[in-house]
Amino acid sequence: MEFYQVIKTRRSIRKYTSKEIDEDVLKRVLDAARIAPSGSNRQPWKFIIVRNIERKKTLAKLCHNQSFIAQAPVVIVACGKNIHYNRGEWMGDYSVIVDVAIAVDHLTLAARAEGLGTCWIGSFDNAEIKKYLEIPEDVNVVALTPLGYPEDPSEFTETSDRLPLDQVIFFEKWGKR
Repeated sequence: MEFYQVIKTRRSIRKYTSKEIDEDVLKRVLDAARIAPSGSNRQPWKFIIVRNIERKKTLAKLCHNQSFIAQAPVVIVACGKNIHYNRGEWMGDYSVIVDVAIAVDHLTLAARAEGLGTCWIGSFDNAEIKKYLEIPEDVNVVALTPLGYPEDPSEFTETSDRLPLDQVIFFEKWGKR
């Protein structure tokens, strides 16, 4: 699939089929996350792949009862270890979130290219998920995503629900159009 078509048609999918994901496809999607750029090439990410239905259901509950999460064949929990390296002055400890978010974005785009759906989950109980998945103290969950084939592939359409380009860019300084 052509790259810009991938970007234009990636959508948050909330209904999945039970079709299993081929291991080679899953590895390609995960590899897209692995090769993402990170500040100073720190690569602070780890990904927990959850397939067990009961574990997926528990994760869905810990994501404020977003039950559709458990419907997908796979749930990916993207974690980041803060190595307390201040690469961006004010960003400081937030840079781990940026790094992991870039990797998850690579993952979601690769998934779309493979015909898979994702939904970026940012509403969750970090402390409880850490306890449930035995995530170390110095690591935090940054995002989760279900991963699977959409029940309705026609959802992969371009959206008109975005601001036009001239409303999101300035030239040379803030406010100059």
